[in-house]
Amino acid sequence: MEDKILSHKRIGILGKGGSGKSTTTVLLAKAFRDSGYHVCVLDADSTNMGIHQALGFDKPPVSLMDYYGGTVFSGGRVTCPVDDPTPLPEADIHLTDIPDQYYSSDQNGIFLFQLGKIGDKGPGAGCDGPISKIARDVRIRGIEDQVVTLIDVKAGLEDSARGVITGMDWIITVVDPTTTSIQLAADIQNLISRIKAGELPATEHLESAEMVEKARRVYQEARIMGSSVILNRIREEKIERYVTEKLKEKGLEILGIISEDPSISLSWLEGKPLEGITANREAMSAIEKLARSAAGNT
Repeated sequence: MEDKILSHKRIGILGKGGSGKSTTTVLLAKAFRDSGYHVCVLDADSTNMGIHQALGFDKPPVSLMDYYGGTVFSGGRVTCPVDDPTPLPEADIHLTDIPDQYYSSDQNGIFLFQLGKIGDKGPGAGCDGPISKIARDVRIRGIEDQVVTLIDVKAGLEDSARGVITGMDWIITVVDPTTTSIQLAADIQNLISRIKAGELPATEHLESAEMVEKARRVYQEARIMGSSVILNRIREEKIERYVTEKLKEKGLEILGIISEDPSISLSWLEGKPLEGITANREAMSAIEKLARSAAGNT
């Protein structure tokens, strides 16, 4: 079987807090599934809860942070990529080698991995840099053919600045109708452009030439093909026109628009799977446009 254009691609979902990253991740996962893909969802948001319920799973899997032995701050072996750019050991994992408590899956081809949460780690152990390293490096093998990976990244620009996006093929920034969200999308696009242009990371804090070289290699080997924007929580046509105009002024490609839907908010509140006929159709349209954009970048 010939691979679909987005097979084996890692797609990062970024955006400001409250923009709807997790909602968009879930809707895209279902759209990809309905398009014939297997879907690997990596929950890399260290604080947000509930994506397992939105995807239809009863409980979250045990985190991959635990699988790797914990963070360096708590005596484990997962380090922060800023302090230690060294690739995560044993980052390529075959599904058959992972105990089943470390992932959730359904019969329709969606797999969920939780990378780690910091809410219960206690004083002094709350840095989520190590979660960023897992998000940057981990590759799940053995999930059939036609698999696409969606990575729900923590809100803001911090994880991107840590280099998480260097391990992604495509970036989708979720933009809600706020000035902050529009500017963050532009900042993310600027960061991507600088990485693609060959700009190297800050390394003055690193104490050895070996670490400097490792940090530079991560950025030199960045695999980013491109980036796009999805508008979310759009309530009316006037708002859609305004946000669209501002994004186009900043040179940002718009993949699609997800309309405001109170039933989605209610599903998150009640801990139920996301079901929204209009939103599902809008997500399907977005991945069709993403496939065309990716084809134009190959």
